[in-house]
Amino acid sequence: MAHPFLDADIADLVQKLRIDEKISLLGAPNWWNTTAIERLKIPPVRMSDGPNGVRGSSHFVAIPAQCLPCSTSLAATFDTELIYDAGIFLAQEAKIKSSVILLAPTCNIQRSPLGGRAFESFSEDPHLSGMMASAYVNGLQSEGVAATIKHFVANDQEHERTAADSVMSDRALREIYLYPFMLAQKHAQPWAYMTSYGRVRGLHCSENRQLLQGILRNEWDFDGIVISDWFGTYGVDEAINAGLDLEMPGPPRWRTQPLVSHCLTSQKVLPRVIDERVTTLLRFVQHQARRNPDVVYGDGKERSRDSPEARTFCRKLAADGIVLLKNQGHLLPLSAENVKHLAIIGPNAKSSVISGGGSAQLKATYVVTPYAGITAGAPSDVVVDYEVGCYAHKYLPTLEANLETSTSESGWLCTFYSCDEQGKLTEPIADFILRDTRVKLNDFLPAGLSSTWMIKLTGKLTMDKTGPYDLGLTVAGRAKLWVNGKLAIDNWTKQTPGDFFYGQGTIEEKATLDFEAGVGVDILVEYINTSPPKNGDEEDDMRSSQPALMRGVRLGGCERIDPDKAIDSAVSLASKVDAVVFFGGLTPEWESEGFDRPTLQLPGRQDEIITRIAEVNPNVIVCIQAGSAVSMPWADKVGGLLQSWYSGNEAGNAIADIVFGKVNPSGRLPLTLPVRLEDVPSFLNRHSEYGKIHYREDLFVGYKHYQAVGIQAQFPFGFGLSYTEFSMSNLSLSAATDVDVKVSVDVKNVGNKAGSQVVQLYVSYPDIGITQPPFQLRGFAKARNILPGSTRTVQISLNKYAFSFWDPSVNSWRVSVGKYGLHVGSSSEQLDFKVIVTVKKGFLWNGL
Repeated sequence: MAHPFLDADIADLVQKLRIDEKISLLGAPNWWNTTAIERLKIPPVRMSDGPNGVRGSSHFVAIPAQCLPCSTSLAATFDTELIYDAGIFLAQEAKIKSSVILLAPTCNIQRSPLGGRAFESFSEDPHLSGMMASAYVNGLQSEGVAATIKHFVANDQEHERTAADSVMSDRALREIYLYPFMLAQKHAQPWAYMTSYGRVRGLHCSENRQLLQGILRNEWDFDGIVISDWFGTYGVDEAINAGLDLEMPGPPRWRTQPLVSHCLTSQKVLPRVIDERVTTLLRFVQHQARRNPDVVYGDGKERSRDSPEARTFCRKLAADGIVLLKNQGHLLPLSAENVKHLAIIGPNAKSSVISGGGSAQLKATYVVTPYAGITAGAPSDVVVDYEVGCYAHKYLPTLEANLETSTSESGWLCTFYSCDEQGKLTEPIADFILRDTRVKLNDFLPAGLSSTWMIKLTGKLTMDKTGPYDLGLTVAGRAKLWVNGKLAIDNWTKQTPGDFFYGQGTIEEKATLDFEAGVGVDILVEYINTSPPKNGDEEDDMRSSQPALMRGVRLGGCERIDPDKAIDSAVSLASKVDAVVFFGGLTPEWESEGFDRPTLQLPGRQDEIITRIAEVNPNVIVCIQAGSAVSMPWADKVGGLLQSWYSGNEAGNAIADIVFGKVNPSGRLPLTLPVRLEDVPSFLNRHSEYGKIHYREDLFVGYKHYQAVGIQAQFPFGFGLSYTEFSMSNLSLSAATDVDVKVSVDVKNVGNKAGSQVVQLYVSYPDIGITQPPFQLRGFAKARNILPGSTRTVQISLNKYAFSFWDPSVNSWRVSVGKYGLHVGSSSEQLDFKVIVTVKKGFLWNGL
């Protein structure tokens, strides 16, 4: 079938569009698609959230997807070729979801480990972030799926994220926060950018002409589309004039016919500017339609995929990002020779902790838990026992695995009703079977609902063990939980605000009920899309309250345990076994979009239990699942320590591959792990105050701060151990010009196992009276799979970027005359080699 739009002249199309059609193109009809103009055969294109998977176009009835490791895990590989392959994998995932735009990657800076979305970003270092983002984008776009690199710029914390002004120096903006985007633009040319929620220089990024037009388009020659983050548009004319092409999501709040028409008649927006935005958008849509006609003009269905090859890739990707931080006495890898009886302990062992929360979260096609991975991967003659030890969840675990419908299908039944003017329910509008007890209703509603509506969620809940259970109900809107016809939880009449659903919902209201093993109880959740009446009247009043901005409800539950007895049981087990693997860390409810973490400490009593089991068994291996840093007051007491991040579907298998030596760990830390929160560079300036977040640490983010002031980290940036040993030698330098140089070094495996080593190159700048960090990462390379006794020569190329700093006095990059140190080693604190590069003639430059 012919598609005339594919060969259409865009300028001609723009002339044919009516003004109302042009306005509609600058917004969206729904959460995930651009606007179609049927009259001119202009198709819509669909987008989907990333960055660690492709969720698809519905939170409500989610089509399962492969979940890849989080971005910090990807960066920990220090392997751009592998991340390029991950981009290809995600592009294939996007296309089976009928999407040709992925809202990823995130390459903001991990300014603080407490940032709610830190796990979505690659690193604290702008060079590593930029090179990882470049590889990701190149892989994705090689398959025709547009990357939407985000969030441009300085979306580095969640506190007051839609209002706060990120106050920083010109140098910090250029050398730290814009730098990874600049590298990605130079090496990968993303086809789309997404603006940050907050402000820079007092202007919201979506309204900031200096950022969008001055830097992005004029300096960097970007020619794709700029879209807002969801609800990250704050006006009409300012954003259109600044260069924001597309307001998301739809239906639009600002780019409506009356508002834009008023701006046109008042000449706050000129017709030629509307035409510029529409032209950019249509060129992008045409580009994507040409690259993916089968998807854009396809059936629109969303599918899942699963194959042995996909599982193998996800498993490798996850394992290669795991960082071995401690291995006292060569405790790891475990084998049948050194372990006969193994204990698995910890709150994450049997939990599906595969991703951080918020827009990165998705419904996975399958999950291999750490417990499943370890028990499957352990030698056959090793006895494995388990104790939970303690709980560490923020919200009670979801219950979809324990629910059945009345027709014995997995999950529970969701039925929609409209409410009439008297607050009475109509006949059912639509039914859906949901296999998740996190019910998000922001991006889908069935046709025919009134402005006020209700859902009823029904199912039979069965537990496999007799005893008391805590149930919890969290809501954005209002909800009640009924169990066997009796009201169990009222989160309807009175509510306590919480951080559920990006800070729009309530705390989790709880109740304790007794369950008999194998005996189901009838569950009913009634939810309405309004907030409680503001007059404080406790009577249900569906007519006087306002519709909730975000809409959703969450049911959780788990067995109630005695905290002291649970710890005692775990300690008792630990004292009887040869080794313990403890699985702890954070969860998607602790690390999530919408709020920042309050502390570095592990939640619950994890620190206590790790300390106690280490007192009775020296062979404790702690495996931390988290997207960023946590404090480790027990680090000197345990025998082994793994930072395994959020590792996606294959988390359990990947961890087991490391623990039992199937894979030799090669991950390196993409961020500094501090001893305490007070050591973090942004500690005194991590919150918004009076609408401003002061970046007073300036250039000294991450390891640059620790080195400059002499603070000892728990584990430094770039650090990671292996099951073998490496040596480096024969550092040499060749130069085409003063700043175009190649550094080569020989890496030898002097141990007895094949393994991979990451070579890191840091530059120190000459002292010309300008403040500079002591060392800055400017190059890295991974020498893969070196056999015992073998040597691999690694080359790292440098160019003007490695020797430049931003000079605000001339608004340009400057390379100064002087001697630059090139320091090569295996971490930011292990730099064994140094050569000098002398720049004899300085220069200024702009652009890329």
